[in-house]
Amino acid sequence: MSPVTKPSDRYAPLDALESQSIYILREAFHHFERLGFLWSIGKDSCALLHLVRKAFFGRVPFPLVHVDTSFKPPEMIEFRDRLVREWNLDLRVGRNQAALDAGETFPSGRLTRVECCAKLKTDALQATLAQHHFNAVIVGIRRDEEGTRAKERYFSPRGGNFTWNFKDQPPEFWGQFQTDFGTDAHVRVHPILHWTELNIWEYIERENIPVVDLYFSKNGRRHRSLGCAPCTGTVESTASTVAEIIEELRHTKLSERSTRAQDGESEDAFEKLRAAGYM
Repeated sequence: MSPVTKPSDRYAPLDALESQSIYILREAFHHFERLGFLWSIGKDSCALLHLVRKAFFGRVPFPLVHVDTSFKPPEMIEFRDRLVREWNLDLRVGRNQAALDAGETFPSGRLTRVECCAKLKTDALQATLAQHHFNAVIVGIRRDEEGTRAKERYFSPRGGNFTWNFKDQPPEFWGQFQTDFGTDAHVRVHPILHWTELNIWEYIERENIPVVDLYFSKNGRRHRSLGCAPCTGTVESTASTVAEIIEELRHTKLSERSTRAQDGESEDAFEKLRAAGYM
C-alpha cells in the first residue's frame, strides 16, 4: 500500500522555490536603486507579484510597468485596474502611441506579427524604461517556457538600447549571483526562472492568487498563454478551476506557447525579438 500524501507534502517543493525567489527579489531591491516590475498580467507575473508582497511584508516597494499594446483582451485590462486599486499599486503604463496613430500594426495589415511586436512591445518597453530611468526591471519569465528564455540568468545585463547578447551572460553557480554591473547598466531580474508552468499553477492554488478568468474553460476552450487578442489563440479544454488546470497539465504534451502566433512566423522570431530588448 502506498503512503497517503498529505496536502502539505504535495506542496513541499514549492517552499524551496518560493524561498529562492524571495531571496532574489530582496537581492535585487538591495542592489538596484531604480527598480521596476514588468507586469504582463499573465499567470507568471501575477504569481511573481504575490511573491513580491510576501518578500516585502504585504507591500510592493517599487513601480509596476505594463506595456499596453491596445490589443489586449478587455478582461486583462479590467483585471489589471482592479488589482491596482485593491492592492494600492504604483502602475506606469507604456504605449507606442505614434505607431498606433500611424496604423503600424499587424491588425491594420501594415506589418507582420513580429514587426508589430517590435513596435508595440519592444519599442514601447524601451521608451518606458528610459522615461522612468529604471536601471533594473523584474520580469516573470521561466526557463521551461521557451528555448530562448532557457539561456537567461537570474541577473541578466542588457547592452545599449536594452539589447541582449544571449551568448555573453555571466556565470551563476551555487546560488552566487553577479549584481555589480556598473551605474550605467540595465539589468533584467528573473526571480522565477527555475519554476515550471505546473509549479506556477500549484502555487496559485496553494496561495489563492487571483488570475484573469481567460485561463478557465468556457464552452470547451481556454487560454493557456495570454497576449494580444489578434495573435493569441485558445486550446481545447474542460478545465474550469485551478485544480483542473493542474491535472490537465500533468498529462498534456502541448507546448505552452503553441497558441502564440508570432512565435511561428519564423524559426528564430522569438529569439530575435528578445535579443532586441523584448521580454
